[in-house]
Amino acid sequence: MAYKAALFDLDGVVIDTERQYSKFWGRVGKRYFPDQPDFAEKIKGSTLVQIYDRYFKGETDKQQAITKGLDDFERSMDYVFIPGFCAFVGMLRAHGVKTAVVTSSNLVKMANVYRAHPDFKNLFDAILTSEDFDKSKPDPDCYLKAEQCFGFQLGECVGFEDSINGLKAVKAAKMLCVGLATTNPKEVVSRYADLVIDNYLQDGDVKARATYNKLLSLFV
Repeated sequence: MAYKAALFDLDGVVIDTERQYSKFWGRVGKRYFPDQPDFAEKIKGSTLVQIYDRYFKGETDKQQAITKGLDDFERSMDYVFIPGFCAFVGMLRAHGVKTAVVTSSNLVKMANVYRAHPDFKNLFDAILTSEDFDKSKPDPDCYLKAEQCFGFQLGECVGFEDSINGLKAVKAAKMLCVGLATTNPKEVVSRYADLVIDNYLQDGDVKARATYNKLLSLFV
């Protein structure tokens, strides 16, 4: 069957920002949890609300300081596309496939993305942010809402994710899952994903081309 929509997480799936976030959260961990050198890894794929509930519950001053630091950091980040993404999503749209961003990022963060890429919105039929969801990943709420906004039936959408929570959300939504090995090793991503890719490039070695052709065959 040809799937009708491609639903993309943002960080690590559309734009290559995860390593930058690791630096920010690494500094947060060093300041507040010096005994947890892997703090930045532990919070990958978590929303800010989830991080605060788990590590800074009731600590309003710390939450405000981190939020301000994060807002400042995101304004100066590099928002570079994952290699091959723009060409891939353009090809999908040319074949009538609907595309959407399904991200835990908020509108403040997205304003930074739009400044970096003025044509960003033109790549997608819909952009859903944290303000649109009642529950955070790994709950499937965000992907189910994206599916509903297109009016498609169960099993007609493909979800693209990189984080463990995101991958779990796609599977919980009963969607085919494409995992990107941009944040976690392939062997970890493959536990949750139906197909694992490094990026969206169609060139490379024989194995890379075969993987791209398999990805393409989902939609065309």
